[in-house]
Amino acid sequence: MKAHLIVALYMLVGLINFTPLSGVLGHDRLLQLYGVGPLDPDLALLMRHRAVLLGIVGSLLMAAAWYAPWRLAATIAGLVSMLSYIFIVWVSETDNFLLVRIMWIDVGAGLLLLAAFALHAAST
Repeated sequence: MKAHLIVALYMLVGLINFTPLSGVLGHDRLLQLYGVGPLDPDLALLMRHRAVLLGIVGSLLMAAAWYAPWRLAATIAGLVSMLSYIFIVWVSETDNFLLVRIMWIDVGAGLLLLAAFALHAAST
């Protein structure tokens, strides 16, 4: 039962991190995700690259759900990604609702990831 919960938590957090990958589809999708715009073509390029990086983190977390030896690295990568975003939004004092909502999603996902890793560590 605990093993299924660990897998489910890593998969859920992985999917949360994987979701922004749709931003690679272009400007319109980035506007939907982040509520920023209009985007300068160079900034859109950077945001699309950011989407790929988040997709990589999400993929690593989902792989770690099934391959336990990767869980420590995946947890560190996921937490660094989420905590850095939380910190940046917190200190910027943005009033963009979508960016703040993403921050709170990252808070929740970070807590789920910590729970998943704690369960994993306790079972090894």
